Amino acid sequence: MKVNPDDRRDNVDKIQQHINDTLENIHLANDMIEITDDEKTKQDLKEKNDRREEALDSFRKEIRDEALDKEKGYR
Repeated sequence: MKVNPDDRRDNVDKIQQHINDTLENIHLANDMIEITDDEKTKQDLKEKNDRREEALDSFRKEIRDEALDKEKGYR
């Protein structure tokens, strides 16, 4: 079995795409919250958005770390 080498060159781009996708999901959920009358659905969407906000914090920390490592040449 051949093992793929650790190629981190595009990690910053991938993490940024995750951030963009998560932000889009937050906006879509907020739109749904505005138009639905179902309180359970509203609550579920709000809870999901809370978890998404936490994920964004983690993504932002990770992207900073990756960007610094990239500057240093991944040493």
